[in-house]
Amino acid sequence: MSKRVVITGMGVYSTIGKNLKEVKDSLYNGKSGIGYDPQRKEMGFHSALTGIIEVPNLKGIIPRRNRIGMAEQGKYAYVATMEALKYAQIDQDFLNAHEVGILYGNDSSAVPIIEAADIIREKKDTTMAGSGSIFQSMNSTITMNLSVLLKLRGVNMTVSAACASGSHAIGLGYMYIKEGLQDIIICGGAQEVNAMSMGSFDALNAFASREDTPAKASRPFDKSRDGLVPSGGGASLILESYESAVKRGAPIIAEVIGYGFSSNGEHISVPNVVGPQTSLERALKDAGVNAKEIDYLNAHATSTPVGDLNEAQAIFNVFGSKTPVSSTKSMTGHEMWMGGASEIIYSILMAQNSFIAPNINFENPDEYSAKINVIGHRIDKKIKIFASNSFGFGGTNSSLVVKML
Repeated sequence: MSKRVVITGMGVYSTIGKNLKEVKDSLYNGKSGIGYDPQRKEMGFHSALTGIIEVPNLKGIIPRRNRIGMAEQGKYAYVATMEALKYAQIDQDFLNAHEVGILYGNDSSAVPIIEAADIIREKKDTTMAGSGSIFQSMNSTITMNLSVLLKLRGVNMTVSAACASGSHAIGLGYMYIKEGLQDIIICGGAQEVNAMSMGSFDALNAFASREDTPAKASRPFDKSRDGLVPSGGGASLILESYESAVKRGAPIIAEVIGYGFSSNGEHISVPNVVGPQTSLERALKDAGVNAKEIDYLNAHATSTPVGDLNEAQAIFNVFGSKTPVSSTKSMTGHEMWMGGASEIIYSILMAQNSFIAPNINFENPDEYSAKINVIGHRIDKKIKIFASNSFGFGGTNSSLVVKML
């Protein structure tokens, strides 16, 4: 028999808060974490908008020999993971005595690669790049660093699936535990927040242009949206079999009951309607619930003209016009590899506090978003079951269904 998969811990380091409490308050108050970065304009960016976040100073917390191998996003992931482990009542003694795995979403590590290339070109000596460069530059930088720091002995993999990476990491963790292959897995996603990692993305003219009013720039589902705002941070969840959680008396927050996935199989950067719809329908089927039982949907909606339009159609086709929908990206910006994990945490925080965070800047719907129930202002709402969408370049789609316990 398949096992139940529960969430026993969570932690977040975001543009809207450095911990769960700060993030909850920002969600409740509709506070934006988006700002203007002058450096990007100096570098020739079309848009200098970005999520504003402080890189954690881990000096004195992590030994230097470990820190030199950690990229920016690894630091975000570390802080989020430590908060999640504390929530789950898991300490290092427990990790030493039990097999715990890690599945984390990450799809870039730009700065270490660029810096190493610059040093090698200038110095004509590869050793000048430093011994930590290789461990910072690999996509698996987060899982390799955290698995060593925490002495993890379970599954150890990075999920690289564009902006659905964090969601797929949770989905795969759910499957591993459901099939009895692992009891506890740290799952999550992290995204670097720096100009160098966003240059080629900016070249696509995909970013929002309201530089004079950064907090109003990310406008998911709004008719006047003109692009996304790049952002990031780190988000971690502790997934655990129900039996394991009960045995050790862990706090059980929620249960992952459904995971759906699909591939659009069409354009490399332009989403369609069928793929996201398939992902949602598969998640609902896996969860054994119908669309009417979903109390809230955290949409992928990044604030791009075509992406939001097609997702709104998929949402309408599955849920109709009544299910409450919002995109927390209106506040955080697009957290990319992190988003699929952080948005599960954002949704849980809403459910724990009986409200739906506003889809800020939603002032005028377009012909498709007018058909769905976009929540433009915070409302009080009891949430028992919610769903979350994450989509990415290459047409990768992931949907999760979570039940509060």
